[in-house]
Amino acid sequence: MSAKKKISSKTFAAQKRNRRKLLTFWRVIRYGTDSFIRNSWLSVAATAVMTITLLIIFSAFVTQNILTDTISGLQDKVDMSIYLKTDTTKKVGADLVTELKKLSSVRTARYISADDSRAEFAQSNKGDKSTIAALTVATNKNPAALRVVVENINDTSQLQKFVSTDPLLKDNINPDYKPSFAGERRNTIESIGRAVSFAQKIGLVAGLIFVVISSLIIFNTIRMAIFNRKEEIQMMKLIGADQSFIRGPFLIEAIIYGFIAAFIATGAGLWALYASSKTLLSYQISTQPTIDFVTFYGIFVLLGMIAIGAVIGIISSLLATRRYLKL
Repeated sequence: MSAKKKISSKTFAAQKRNRRKLLTFWRVIRYGTDSFIRNSWLSVAATAVMTITLLIIFSAFVTQNILTDTISGLQDKVDMSIYLKTDTTKKVGADLVTELKKLSSVRTARYISADDSRAEFAQSNKGDKSTIAALTVATNKNPAALRVVVENINDTSQLQKFVSTDPLLKDNINPDYKPSFAGERRNTIESIGRAVSFAQKIGLVAGLIFVVISSLIIFNTIRMAIFNRKEEIQMMKLIGADQSFIRGPFLIEAIIYGFIAAFIATGAGLWALYASSKTLLSYQISTQPTIDFVTFYGIFVLLGMIAIGAVIGIISSLLATRRYLKL
């Protein structure tokens, strides 16, 4: 009987502790919410800077994805030509294509016969009657070609090695035409690639700068709130409140900054993306994959923004309260 009483008393004590923890938790949330409302101007300032910070982070993410998709699309359209002798047979062309596809850097490869090359030239110059007339009477001296698309247009090392070492290609390569390796189009892609890298670095630096500014403003906001409530905090210390209970409302207040800012920044970022998509598309900038991504995973994007805002707020709040509560 005494054993049952001990078990029941332990259960009752555990339930009581749980109720006390839950009550303390709700009090912390209420105090933090009240402080956010009471310090309205400081809260607005901190939330505004947090919003700008999260918007820059969102913009950097979206811009990186758009530029990456655009570069990938352009790379798919840029093929590198290896010119072959005019009399190269289809069987030789097929064998060379098979060997090319074994290279890890090659995405696609195809053989263009001399007749197909002549037909392509005629199609591209169909408006020039003199050129078409000349083609009809001239002997076909157009070179056959291997058209190759590589995974990374800035890395043609495997392709260059193949050109210099493959025995079948050496027997059939056209000595009058050097491999193009994309020519001017490659220079364009490389320029865009450098622009992408530069934009990514600028976005990262801008994001870090605003994270620091946001953290400093939230840090000072929390410090001012602590200063305004210093007598209340001293009283809480005197009656035995632990540091976690004193720190809790300030953490809640900082989380609210991040929560509200995440909704505003995500909404503004999505609106700007949808509004500018048609204009960007007119300049052949690929926005649709990014739009599809943020639409399908919208809730996860929002949760990620909330998490980032909350982390910035919590770290700032912990630094501010830790410094004061040590005094």
